Amino acid sequence: MTPDIQLLVLDIDGTISGKSNQIREPVLQAIHTAQTKGVKVALATGRMYRSALSFYELVGSQLPLICYQGAWIQEPLTNTLHRHLSVATDFVHQLLDEFEKPDWHTLSVHFYIDDRLYVRELTPHTRAYIERSQVEPIVGDLRSLLDQFSPTKVLALSDDTDAIDRLYRSFRQRYTPQELYLTKSVATFFEAANPLVNKGAAVQYLAEDLLGLDRSQVMTIGDNFNDVEMIAYAGVGVAMGDAPAEVRQIADWVAPGVEEDGVAVAIDRFILQRQL
Repeated sequence: MTPDIQLLVLDIDGTISGKSNQIREPVLQAIHTAQTKGVKVALATGRMYRSALSFYELVGSQLPLICYQGAWIQEPLTNTLHRHLSVATDFVHQLLDEFEKPDWHTLSVHFYIDDRLYVRELTPHTRAYIERSQVEPIVGDLRSLLDQFSPTKVLALSDDTDAIDRLYRSFRQRYTPQELYLTKSVATFFEAANPLVNKGAAVQYLAEDLLGLDRSQVMTIGDNFNDVEMIAYAGVGVAMGDAPAEVRQIADWVAPGVEEDGVAVAIDRFILQRQL
């Protein structure tokens, strides 16, 4: 039986936006067509709120925007902040202690506070990040910020994907899911957030608490480890063809890759064909 999808939740990077950092026209058309059929569309991303807004406006969403892996849920139409969960400063100090060890000399470290980006230096990794995200960083000593603020998210970047993998495994062994939410949004990003944070919990809040929907009426599409929880939650959880094998394995269906307009293919299969 074809599911009755009422809510479609989409990741941004690697899902609706590929190498060009733009939404390709077939994907945008499919999203808009789904909306004309009565399907509500939301975005769930690891990006900053201010960095995700242009995508939100382009797809024409009328729902709260899920950012920072679900740590920040804000409704742009009214500026209502539905949820904000930050990382305990004790854990952030411990993360910094580890990041500063010689083993991790390739890391660029980012803090996100009040939807602003703070960095300890402008490395090539950071410059590439800010170019794609279109945000202006504040450069300075990160540890001193912890006397006043607790970050929404901590991000460590490196082109050395093996180092990111080792870092991810190391911290997964050191901290329980009740202490920190740890994930990789892309192979070069290690991220730490509040333990109550993940996209699945955020989508559940949006679907059940705000819209009164059942999970069977929800479709999610994502491409990486930070999308696992929302893919698993949804009645129809879709992984992009470019996703790691572990992500594809938990999905109900695997779409073509982002450069092959996989989101458009998935929307056609599970939403538009049902409407015929």
